[in-house]
Amino acid sequence: MALKVNPKTEIGYRVKLAERYLADAENAYERGDLRGTVAASQLAAENAAKAVIAVYRIPSWSHDPSHELREVAEQIPPSAKALAEELASIAELLAPEHGRATYGEPTRGLTPWEIYGREDAEKALQRARRAVELANTILKELEAR
Repeated sequence: MALKVNPKTEIGYRVKLAERYLADAENAYERGDLRGTVAASQLAAENAAKAVIAVYRIPSWSHDPSHELREVAEQIPPSAKALAEELASIAELLAPEHGRATYGEPTRGLTPWEIYGREDAEKALQRARRAVELANTILKELEAR
């Protein structure tokens, strides 16, 4: 039996995830939890990208949906194409942080709590904010929200 998913439901679900993870990232940053800031920022950007992908198809389980977003961007109106590319770039930049924020750098013997500084957390948080903003703008443009 094939899984049936309503695109509107999937879009709303992904937006909710992106916004909640962004709130988690903001809270982690305020607490000084740099690893938590980066981890939640990555998930916010990932789900922001997946919200846009969901307009066209069910997103994969990948932590780097940038290639999928670039594929569906061919169908996005020209007015929102550059925004989709920017969102894909943010998702791609933050994707490797999922593994690093979870496992650290084992070959160097570093745990996730040892690899991030304040600047890393600030950059990740800025990117997550922009990713959520871009997704909302694109979805409005597509009248998908």
